Amino acid sequence: MAREDGRARRRGRGELERQVLGALREADGPVTAAWVRQRLGGDLAYTTVVTILTRLLAKDVVARERHGRSFLWTPSADVARLAALPMRRLLDGEQDREAVLASFVTALPPGDEQVLRALLDAADTGPPDSADGGDGRTARRRHGRTTDRRGGRTED
Repeated sequence: MAREDGRARRRGRGELERQVLGALREADGPVTAAWVRQRLGGDLAYTTVVTILTRLLAKDVVARERHGRSFLWTPSADVARLAALPMRRLLDGEQDREAVLASFVTALPPGDEQVLRALLDAADTGPPDSADGGDGRTARRRHGRTTDRRGGRTED
């Protein structure tokens, strides 16, 4: 990844995490950090790969299991979930979630709006869930509060 002046090109935010997760998803099973490093071309330091894997573990998009003195790593989510995490963190940090979501939805191009509508419709008509409270909306416990699948708070 060198530029014409010989210096390394700076990666975009989250680019290395996406590359590491992509390499894990291409693996036939659990792999070592050394395997990931080699898959990415071998120009990264081993410690850099381990740091990225550890960050992905904290984001709950990879899993690890002890294998001797090291770990074997497997993906537990896809790149789309990794991309959605910052959006979710931004939304969680706002006081008026409804206003933020409304602003987001009104700024969507028509094609994206149709995709979002279809996803919401599919979520509302999905199979009944034991945790859905009877209205088809699955409640989840997150950060000390209960939210429905749309992100709205529910009463505890």
